[in-house]
Amino acid sequence: MNDIAIELNETLQGTVAGRLLSDFGKRIYFPRGIIAQSAEAKKSASKANGTIGMAYSNGKPLLLPAFERYFPGFAPEEIVAYAPVAGSEALRKLWKNLILRKNPSLDPDSVYLPIVTPGVTAGIAYTAELFVNPGQTVLSAEPSWDNYSLIFEERCGGVMRGIYFFDDAGHLDIPKIDEAIRAEAANGSVRIIFNFPNNPAGYSPGVAEVDALVNCIRRAAEGGADVLVICDDAYFGFFYEDGVYKESIFSRLAGLHERVLAVKTDGPTKEDYSWGLRIAMITIGSKGLRPEHFDALEKKITGAIRSSVSCSNTPAQSLLLKIYKDETSAAQKDAFYTLLKERYEAVKRFIETRRGNPYLSPMPFNSGYFMCLRCNGIDAGRLRRELLEKQGIGVIAFGGEYIRVAFAGMEKEIIPEVFAAIYETATRIAV
Repeated sequence: MNDIAIELNETLQGTVAGRLLSDFGKRIYFPRGIIAQSAEAKKSASKANGTIGMAYSNGKPLLLPAFERYFPGFAPEEIVAYAPVAGSEALRKLWKNLILRKNPSLDPDSVYLPIVTPGVTAGIAYTAELFVNPGQTVLSAEPSWDNYSLIFEERCGGVMRGIYFFDDAGHLDIPKIDEAIRAEAANGSVRIIFNFPNNPAGYSPGVAEVDALVNCIRRAAEGGADVLVICDDAYFGFFYEDGVYKESIFSRLAGLHERVLAVKTDGPTKEDYSWGLRIAMITIGSKGLRPEHFDALEKKITGAIRSSVSCSNTPAQSLLLKIYKDETSAAQKDAFYTLLKERYEAVKRFIETRRGNPYLSPMPFNSGYFMCLRCNGIDAGRLRRELLEKQGIGVIAFGGEYIRVAFAGMEKEIIPEVFAAIYETATRIAV
């Protein structure tokens, strides 16, 4: 094992993060090579800097006039220069301030500066690589985003255990979730991912449900288990009902217990309608970690980034910084939120007219981009194909039991027609 990795592991020894590290997590490190030496030279090489693989003229990166034409108002270093592996320092600080503003109950001292990743998917994947070994179980909602299986099982060799999160009353089935957590805690550690608003169901818990989930995690930690909680907050902020908990559950977990390591993966992808920019964040929180521990974890995460994509997209980070400073952007986001909420309300109104349908049962939904229908006595894959081939309507089938409908991508006016076709098709193929 590399000496730097050994040094980082020694720093983390005795912490929840150190105990939860996977074999890869123990091996990975950020080298004191090109990037580190270039950073030193950037500060101190006053005469000439021959460290980095970039071409300069008069102290600025060479910039093709064609690039300059399509990026007016950007300096060359904001467009074509390599970004720091952990991301733009200005963007990291800004995003932490945004997290604290949106989650007022979060203790600033319990969290570290966010690390920039190329999308939420990458943030989850790096977290999985650091903390999931082959054969280890990861608890998640069932159904869940299909990329979880690719990340935790195929990429890391873990074993996903899905839990149907809901009871018959349409709330989180806390006893069932707690049972799964306790079963894992008996083995000494728990790894669980919370995704609120949920993809595909489109559900976010209320205050009492969040209290109950936090208590489940607390009991596992107090019983001596180390707990990794990944908070996939990709759809954070799209809450449409008054009773929904408006903060991330991360805010309740980051300072909960010395044996709880909370990792928040989020970003502007959905929050700022910037899907293709592929910029997201990893934010780590734990009651038991000191600054030197957070620093060691940053070096391991940046080692994972350096060894895969090297760094995240520079112009995307530069563009986001400008957008956040634009005084008009907040009102624009509010207008888009209202648009999506109106689409959600149109779906909700239609679903109320079909309560009791024997073939399709809506899963609880109150937030996000999606809602999910559970198929009873019909195959979800067949329903999807019938809708696509005969109605020109695209939905996603999960296994043979669920279809996901992304109302965020539909004009409000056609929602009743689309859902009527879904229900009519389900009835037709069932009889």
